Amino acid sequence: MSVEQKSLKQIMDHRLEKLNSLIKDGVDPYPAKFKPTHFSQSIKLNYEELKGKNVVVAGRIRALRKMGKASFFRISDNEGDIQIFIKKDDLGDAIYGYFKLLDIGDFVGIEGSVFTTKTGEISIHTINLTILAKSIRPLPIVKEKDGVLYDSFSDKEQRYRNRHLDLLLNPEVKNTFFKRAKIIKSIRKFLDDKQFLEVETPVLQPLYGGANARPFVTHHNSLDQTLYMRIADELYLKRLIIGGIDRVYEIGKDFRNEGMDRNHNPEFTMLEFYCAYMDYEDCMDLVENLIKNAAKEVNALVINVDGREVDLNMTFHRKKFMELLTEKLGYDFNDISEDQLKVICHEKGIELEDNANFGQMLDALMGNFIEPTLIEPTFIIDYPKVISPLAKMHRDGDKNLVERFELFIGGSEFANSFSELNDPIDQRSRLEDQAALRELGDDEAQVLDENFIQAMECGMPPTGGVGIGIDRLIMLLTGNRWIKDVILFPTLKQESP
Repeated sequence: MSVEQKSLKQIMDHRLEKLNSLIKDGVDPYPAKFKPTHFSQSIKLNYEELKGKNVVVAGRIRALRKMGKASFFRISDNEGDIQIFIKKDDLGDAIYGYFKLLDIGDFVGIEGSVFTTKTGEISIHTINLTILAKSIRPLPIVKEKDGVLYDSFSDKEQRYRNRHLDLLLNPEVKNTFFKRAKIIKSIRKFLDDKQFLEVETPVLQPLYGGANARPFVTHHNSLDQTLYMRIADELYLKRLIIGGIDRVYEIGKDFRNEGMDRNHNPEFTMLEFYCAYMDYEDCMDLVENLIKNAAKEVNALVINVDGREVDLNMTFHRKKFMELLTEKLGYDFNDISEDQLKVICHEKGIELEDNANFGQMLDALMGNFIEPTLIEPTFIIDYPKVISPLAKMHRDGDKNLVERFELFIGGSEFANSFSELNDPIDQRSRLEDQAALRELGDDEAQVLDENFIQAMECGMPPTGGVGIGIDRLIMLLTGNRWIKDVILFPTLKQESP
């Protein structure tokens, strides 16, 4: 047993002794209920009104200075923390004796009067103390001096694995998730106010579709059937448009069996919305206003991206896919063969898989040379048809382009949108092309969903559709650079025993 393990065992054994002492004295260390009347920050904000009055508060002990007949300690609740003063003469030997058995990490309920100490700190003078939960395992020790934290719980991997401790010991983390909730709430209100209906579609699907990605596969025992975790909400939401619900949206979990990096987690939150009688240009306006509205909600209209100030209140740029590549790399990408494209990728140092197709090469060039440079909000519009199997052909007649945009801010993608393809014959043909790519080894190419095609054959109105990665948007608006920092419980590799 290591020194650390031995020390931890000794601490826990000592706390168990205290717990047993409380139980022996007839104290329930884990009561079922306690009702606070006030919270820490509210008491501080309303001090003049509450001064000298009794309040009831509850929280976790975060600091403890045990003295002889009088002591100070600090508790934290959902709003912040507040100092507690406790005196033996006010409580009697028994209750003050119970106080002596408390440790940092324990939960207590306090009844007492609000006052200010000689040093000017708003505090509560205890007249009654209730033990609400005895902590057996000690919290990591964090020291604070002059507002600076020392020995903080800072190891990223351990913080993700022990999010409960991360939230307790790093207040800015809790603030991130409060902001996350506000942002998602603002998105819901934005769409609700525009008469969109929030819906729920299947997470377990007999076929997966709506994106180019590898799925997670499972098996339903009762049906004896393979099912897939959804990679996108798109195909089911379009069926609702076909069914006569003209404006729909869903905020939910999608799952993609792909690599993990700063911007990708296998389980992530997506917003998708679809609106009949709109196109991708209408969707650009909606997305721009939605993001500005969310940013305003958390005071993040001006953000810092890698040292550069970005004003989200600006009019977002709109630039064409092929023109950006042509300007950057000096080739005419509107008239280029697959062999020429392969040579260009080789010259530019792009590593390709042996079976890389035309669309994958274009996408690789865009991802390497254009996307990282798009710091200010920029819509890339008019994508190649070959990498957009669900988008409508461009209305200007160019058969190689579709009406699609992606939004980039700070070099990362935040939204993807189409004037949705509603020609079932064209849709079948494109999904058959995707199936052919799968046969050639592209395991991220889309599958042909016959039920979806049959739904489209019933008639689908002109429709605009959008997908927005919620986690990435939260990263942008809270100043976090890693997706794991905005997901409460991110996917992690299991630790060795």
